[in-house]
Amino acid sequence: MTTLLDIQQLNAWYGASQALHGVNLQIDAGEVVALVGRNGSGRSTLARAIMGLVRSEGELRFAGQALGGLRTFEIARLGLGYVPEHRDVFPTLSVHENLQLGVAPHTRGRAPRFTFDDAYELFPVLRERRRTRAGVLSGGEQQMLTLARALLGDPDLLVIDEPGEGLASLVMGQVARCLRTLRDRGVAMLLIEQRLVIAQDIASRVAVMGHGEIVFDDALASFVKRPDVMQEWLGVG
Repeated sequence: MTTLLDIQQLNAWYGASQALHGVNLQIDAGEVVALVGRNGSGRSTLARAIMGLVRSEGELRFAGQALGGLRTFEIARLGLGYVPEHRDVFPTLSVHENLQLGVAPHTRGRAPRFTFDDAYELFPVLRERRRTRAGVLSGGEQQMLTLARALLGDPDLLVIDEPGEGLASLVMGQVARCLRTLRDRGVAMLLIEQRLVIAQDIASRVAVMGHGEIVFDDALASFVKRPDVMQEWLGVG
């Protein structure tokens, strides 16, 4: 397999406080990796560091290109999408206008894998509310909108932070179906969760974070056989 995202000895800070301590992680093309850990373990900081949103040092390479010094929109244009934990829709714009902002400005030498029809087929409620301002959508609808907007950027790798947070089970099922579609179309994912709620039937590998470091990284089948890791780093038996 071809390594798509390569992270070596990554450190990151919020002001003077160091949040990441020598993180090493690789994701291959088309691979889905679940990143789990307790709140405060550094998972969201790693996502933000990948996207150039926090101060960091170390080696970050995507498709062979160094990301250090690039601005967030430049990183996105390389084919790296990001769905933040707090969704970040544009509240005064309509659903369709939000989706339009996600469309990739170029296709990196291939036909785009996702269209507006794909987005609306995956999340029919967005078609129904396409003229509605995003700020009045429910939390679940905003999560759907953020995911749909990200896929219209035609990413090769999507970093998704807590996709099931606060969602009803029906909405969570729709989100999970979307993620399976992304996987089946060859999109690699770094799927950040506190526990394996959505990722357990999508991810092939699990990385566990603790105290700003990767403390476990192996196949999902190996992870589920390690109750010691679950207990120490996730607080579950």
